[in-house]
Amino acid sequence: MVNKAILIGYIGRDPLVRHTNNGIPVATFSVATSESYKDENGERKELTEWHNIVLWRHNAEFAEKYLKKGMKVYIEGKITTREYEQDGIKKYITEIVGNNVQILSSPASIADRPDREIPLPQEPPYFKKSSDASTKLSEKSGSAEKSEDSSLDAATNYPSLSSETGEDELPF
Repeated sequence: MVNKAILIGYIGRDPLVRHTNNGIPVATFSVATSESYKDENGERKELTEWHNIVLWRHNAEFAEKYLKKGMKVYIEGKITTREYEQDGIKKYITEIVGNNVQILSSPASIADRPDREIPLPQEPPYFKKSSDASTKLSEKSGSAEKSEDSSLDAATNYPSLSSETGEDELPF
């Protein structure tokens, strides 16, 4: 059996990172996906779905450092439904527990979208854009040095993070 979800969409709010009693970081945020279609009158309609995303451990730390509202992301994970009680009423929530996160947009591409008023996220200080290699700032010399870093996503020059170890089955 397979339980796999793949989403490409825009982050709806900055990730909220909390820690379990054991100190394990958990990030939650929402991602919007959209599809368009023509109705029976030939008018173009757009349908937007909001997805609750949960990231554990190093994926949560990655989200806290690099993910910001408005960024386009690729999320791969599994669909889960959990039950909780609020004011004596049972409620259910469906979430995507992500195990692979990739940033698909840079701050510059977010600024190019005039239809959205989104604050630009800060680019991590130790990653600078370069056409053929990543440029890292040397702390000792203060100079920039080029290095081939396979952990950087070629399109965005941000780190790419994937977890093959599975997710924790811990409650919030």
